[in-house]
Amino acid sequence: MARPDKAAAVAELTEQFRSSNAAVLTEYRGLTVAQLKTLRRSLGENAQYAVVKNTLTKIAANEAGITTLDDLFNGPTAVAFVTGDPVESAKGLRDFAKDNPNLVIKGGVLDGKALSADEIKKLADLESREVLLSKLAGALKGKQSQAASVFQALPSKLVRTVDALRAKQDEQGGAE
Repeated sequence: MARPDKAAAVAELTEQFRSSNAAVLTEYRGLTVAQLKTLRRSLGENAQYAVVKNTLTKIAANEAGITTLDDLFNGPTAVAFVTGDPVESAKGLRDFAKDNPNLVIKGGVLDGKALSADEIKKLADLESREVLLSKLAGALKGKQSQAASVFQALPSKLVRTVDALRAKQDEQGGAE
């Protein structure tokens, strides 16, 4: 029979897996409490970093439908549950790991798809969602203005052509 405290912990972890956009597993061996506090701050407001028990977390992940992480639950493990922009949290982890080599990114999951440690680092290299959206909006605005110029040029070119034909006819009519 499962102990009530363990069942509650599994239920809480399962809910965190279900409500998160992404989850990143790390090994934190050798980090101090102060360093972990700094890491939590560097992840941003939309991420929660929790030191977890492997067995309970593996059960919770499986209950949430995530079975691709089973091989990563070994050694001291902590999970960053990301509810906002995963790029921001991935950047926080990457930058912290550069300064603190004791933090090892094991892997994770993003919208149900398993990610390796290298893929998480590539995700960190992306620009934030807001920057990408603003670039897209700028590109679309530029294309709209180009289209407007083309559409405006066609009638004005037609008018100039008709005027030129009329002037040519007037010259030919006056010469006869």
